[in-house]
Amino acid sequence: MQRLDLKQLLSQKLSPQQIQFIKLLQIPTAELETRIKEEMEVNPALEEDEPDDAEDLERDDDDSDDSDDPDASLDNDENTLDEDFDDRSGNDSEMSDEMPEPDLAPKDEGPADTDANADNTDLDLSDYLNDDEIAGYKMQGDGPGEEEERDTPLADTSGSLLDSLLDQLHFANLDERQEAIGQQLIGSIDGDGYIRRDLAAIANDLAFSQNLEVTVPEIVAVLRVVQQFDPPGIAARDLPECLLLQLERRPQDEATNNAERILTDTFEEFSKKHYPRIQQKLDLEDDELKEAISVILKLNPKPGGSGPTGLGKTQYLMPDFILTNDNGVLNLTLNARNAPELRVSPAYTEMFRTYDKAAKKDTKMKEAVTFVKQKLDSAKWFIDAIRQRQNTLLRTMNAIVELQREFFMEGDEGKLKPMILKDIAQMISMDISTVSRVANSKSIQTEFGIYPLKYFFSEGIATDSGEDASSREVKSILKDLIGKESKERPLSDDKLEKMLNARGYNIARRTVAKYREQLNIPVARLRKEL
Repeated sequence: MQRLDLKQLLSQKLSPQQIQFIKLLQIPTAELETRIKEEMEVNPALEEDEPDDAEDLERDDDDSDDSDDPDASLDNDENTLDEDFDDRSGNDSEMSDEMPEPDLAPKDEGPADTDANADNTDLDLSDYLNDDEIAGYKMQGDGPGEEEERDTPLADTSGSLLDSLLDQLHFANLDERQEAIGQQLIGSIDGDGYIRRDLAAIANDLAFSQNLEVTVPEIVAVLRVVQQFDPPGIAARDLPECLLLQLERRPQDEATNNAERILTDTFEEFSKKHYPRIQQKLDLEDDELKEAISVILKLNPKPGGSGPTGLGKTQYLMPDFILTNDNGVLNLTLNARNAPELRVSPAYTEMFRTYDKAAKKDTKMKEAVTFVKQKLDSAKWFIDAIRQRQNTLLRTMNAIVELQREFFMEGDEGKLKPMILKDIAQMISMDISTVSRVANSKSIQTEFGIYPLKYFFSEGIATDSGEDASSREVKSILKDLIGKESKERPLSDDKLEKMLNARGYNIARRTVAKYREQLNIPVARLRKEL
């Protein structure tokens, strides 16, 4: 039996504008220019603003009424837009950073296409017959954006270690067969300079890709030639071989010979710093062992990173914020040098005006105008989303600077205060997920270096005074204690725990071990030196 029920349901939905804003908020400055260019490619109504040509684009305004145009100036509605996004962010309170975001892009969708396809009704163009250009998203908080700076490349990336090795291969006086094997070996080198692929597998690669039947001894012979290339240690198959290749190029004195013996016969003991066992096996005196270890420690364990630009592409960190100290006054600006200022193409207004004055309006003309309205709405949404992105970034970063003012004034890690996402969210009246998106993959340039925003967020550690200290402060003290320890007798985690407790920090040994691992500091036995 069928039943008809009436139910009330409350559901949350994100509009295309909100989704676009969320995605733009997560993008760091280094990727923003690429995202803007992608939008300009798919939306002809969006173009880069050129102030020099603004005077040439003046038009008649006899047929337009600015008082009836709600889009006359987006700057006048900026506060309304901010409140709209802030209100909508309330719907975001149940949404975490790991939530899958629906794939709704407003590039080709707009509110205009729902009622604009009717053939028997005229299109309302009053909102689009506007003489005032759509305001861009540049603000006073933006950093430098001059064209000459924007087009300056970050660095010269011409040439790489791979090219250098291939050039050396051409001068190695090898025949055609051996050179093909050498090219395959060089192509198998990892980013750190090692060949970890089995030589038999490389022989199979040559057979399938180049129809070249080779044996493993042939590959080994060419490998010995490649291993003589610069930088020393390149194309090694493991760490001992890499270090031994470098020792071969050193003057063959007693220290070098002892270092080769250590790597060949007692590498496992050396990696674990069991020095007494090494002395017992190799019958070395204390001074001889110390000199040999000193020689080994000067070698490069990753020769792949010592070339002109390495085997991989060099990554450059572009800060999203720039903080300067002007006689005790902290000035925060957005780094917008790679983000061109956008506007809606003024040619689209002419299209609407031409349609509005046309005596005969056929279906094809209406379809064209509908398409234009759709692209124009998408352009407005995109400009609004970028403006709102900048507002949110500045509000969030200003709150962080206010809480961590002492650190930004002095650059001392001990001045960092405990701070979590919730603290910033309450200060700027936004959701925690919004603050998390701002802090993710963003960084700030200060007088003391470039820091990721996540660096300033840390939990609190209880102290004897009843106050909370930042875990960053505890890590800084821990690093300082280990840096001043005796290398012959390093401090254990238990001793470090007692020293921190003596300073008033209530911390357990397992927490000391966790912080030490986060600082990439090995255990006491591996920190021991002769």
